[in-house]
Amino acid sequence: MTVETIKRPSGLTALANPTRFLALVRVLLPIFTAIALVLLAVGLWMGFSVPDDYQQGRTVRIMFIHVPSVWMAMGAYMTMVSGALGVLVWRHPLADVAARAAAPIGAAFTFLGLATGSIWGRPMWGTWWVWDARLTSFLVLLIIYLGLIALWNSIEEPAKSSRMAAIAILIGALNIPIIRFSVEWFTTLHQGPSVVRAGGPSMAPEFLHPLLIMGLAFLFIFLALHLMAMRNEIMRRQIRTLQRKAAQSNRTGASRAEIAQ
Repeated sequence: MTVETIKRPSGLTALANPTRFLALVRVLLPIFTAIALVLLAVGLWMGFSVPDDYQQGRTVRIMFIHVPSVWMAMGAYMTMVSGALGVLVWRHPLADVAARAAAPIGAAFTFLGLATGSIWGRPMWGTWWVWDARLTSFLVLLIIYLGLIALWNSIEEPAKSSRMAAIAILIGALNIPIIRFSVEWFTTLHQGPSVVRAGGPSMAPEFLHPLLIMGLAFLFIFLALHLMAMRNEIMRRQIRTLQRKAAQSNRTGASRAEIAQ
């Protein structure tokens, strides 16, 4: 074994190099996009083919958009938590990129979850909105997303903004278990878990299978969008670095010209 082999980076260390990461994105992005489109088409077809529910009627089909949106809203935030730990603990160069890229996507999934939940709640509960523990904590998640996006954009120094955002992300993570267990901890109108529960799924197979496929579709949609967002963020930072170098070079050249005069 040579010295070069020993020093050659591998795993997450290798992906710290933006060039290697962008090369991986070029391979994975079309694969994830294709899988997402296939799963989404199959899931929508199966979802619209299910019979009407004996209680919810046709509105049960909203579940196939609403539930995966909620899953991915929380999943995107946990991606940001991983990025925050990468910034504060492992100091991985792409950790802040991953966290920052996930925020707008997570906010979009959160908004979609709130919107579809309101559409479902109107015929079921007779109102568009209730200050329910689950709904309120999920609305707080959207506010946290928007606050983090504003924090990143308000601080120009990358190192400072990444550290402050990482700390804020970890504090905001306290809301995730509140969302998850709100229906068990508080008196709420929202139904309890019917897929991930101790006794196994309580949902009928004709509804469960399309829901799981849509969940996988939303997962790959998130993965594809996240890779694209990370690629764009890396390129944006590279352009900013080149602009700073060009500006510094111009200032140096101007100073030398003034000295020569």
